[in-house]
Amino acid sequence: MVRRLLRSLCVAVPVALMGGAALAHDSWVNSGGYKNAAGEWCCGTYDCKAYEKVQSTAQGWVLDGEFVPYDEAMPVAPPDGQVTICRRHDGTRRCVFGLKPSL
Repeated sequence: MVRRLLRSLCVAVPVALMGGAALAHDSWVNSGGYKNAAGEWCCGTYDCKAYEKVQSTAQGWVLDGEFVPYDEAMPVAPPDGQVTICRRHDGTRRCVFGLKPSL
């Protein structure tokens, strides 16, 4: 009985911790109730990603080989300072959060 309980905890605790970490990043977008210019909600569960490796150009960001113009960014600064993109199911950008750097 005790072994069964310990096995359950060994599985349940790491899963709960990973789930909490995944949701923690999305929570500021979800709780903000942000919508894009088309009226779509910016973020659902698990469809936003913060990018750590971002190159800034005069017109926009380059991240993972994708160019994102500054003018697509929402007028909201991400609390972690990272460029964050929320995508639709087909991979297109729904909302972009980030601050244009002073070049």
